[in-house]
Amino acid sequence: MNLEPFFKNAKNASKKTASLRADEKKIILYSIADELEKQIPKILEENLKDIAEGELQNLGSMIDRLRLTPERIINIANDVRSVSDLQDFVGEIVSENIRPNGLSIQQIRVPFGVVAIVYESRPNVTVDSTVLALKSGNALVLKGGKEAKFSNRVLVQIMRKVLEKYGIADALQLLDEATREDTKKLLHARGKIDVLIPRGGKGLINFVIENAKIPVIETGASVVHTFIDDSANLEMAKNIVLNEKTRRVSVCNALDTLLIHENIAKDFLNIITEDLEKLNIEIHADPFVFALMGKKSHGYIPIQEDDYDTEWLDYKMSLKVVKNINEALNHIEKHSLGHSESIVTENTKNAEQFLRAVDSACVYHNTSTAFSDGAQFGLGAEMGISTQKLHARGPFALQALTTTKWIVRGNGQIRE
Repeated sequence: MNLEPFFKNAKNASKKTASLRADEKKIILYSIADELEKQIPKILEENLKDIAEGELQNLGSMIDRLRLTPERIINIANDVRSVSDLQDFVGEIVSENIRPNGLSIQQIRVPFGVVAIVYESRPNVTVDSTVLALKSGNALVLKGGKEAKFSNRVLVQIMRKVLEKYGIADALQLLDEATREDTKKLLHARGKIDVLIPRGGKGLINFVIENAKIPVIETGASVVHTFIDDSANLEMAKNIVLNEKTRRVSVCNALDTLLIHENIAKDFLNIITEDLEKLNIEIHADPFVFALMGKKSHGYIPIQEDDYDTEWLDYKMSLKVVKNINEALNHIEKHSLGHSESIVTENTKNAEQFLRAVDSACVYHNTSTAFSDGAQFGLGAEMGISTQKLHARGPFALQALTTTKWIVRGNGQIRE
């Protein structure tokens, strides 16, 4: 597949998107939202093709990532409107000063230019990433997973039809026929792609990191932990665990490993076990849990060491009893991928120790990791949850899709 036309068209379009005024971008994004709602029957028709193929391939819980419903499409459209109403960071003055020699120096925000995203399964990412790229003045190259090919195609067609009215259809490029070798070409497109964002599981992200020759912002892969301390309100803890595990099992902020203080382990497991069984959660438990719960642990699966490094994305989770907060922190340090971790405790000292010590993008006290989401943080839609430390960390959206440049104004100054 010849990718050069895609890169060239995106680069040319990026010059137009970079110069769009805030009011123009708002009109375009509202038009996209309206058109998505008008085309709900067509979108659902194409999405059903992906669902049917996914079921044939036994994708399991991954089907939930693929599935679109009228309600989900309306929510996606409303998210587009929310993004359009957010602050426009392009042109924002980050800093400015007048030097002793009279030079006026400003640092301002500007678009990256051409952003590429390689992602799996979720067709909502097709829309989210497009509107964020446009709002931040960028052009976008999309490489979605084959499991969502019909959904991605129709969504891109709908959005490009809107963009065509404003002369910027080429600001959105979809590589829907790209092979694995074509993806490598994308990862090697120095000077053509300004930044690439992988969004998906550990395998996809590792492939991108190992092969990329262009700047990459890592997102997505996670092993999420929650620690129930011995001072926790157990009813609160139960509600938090059930929410972060079962709200949507196939997303990156879902709970993977539950750590419980040994002093309250039996009481807490007695409270939550029935709910977990009703929800068909498969428990991979350590030996202490089996000894503690006796017959009630029937149906649990003995833990394997690599279970602690597994992002389940399914109705499964790991369960471990720890002696204290320090053992919990050591376990998280060893097995976390730096995404989201939570502590449930009424002990302020332990809470603050946890919040300081855990080196993850999002760290919580007495609340669910399900809030690791750009919209929940007031950022609108998101490109993903960044687990790296340079440029962007945590939910990143509009501001993180800009870089800066320096504007220097003088009146004849020369340097001695």
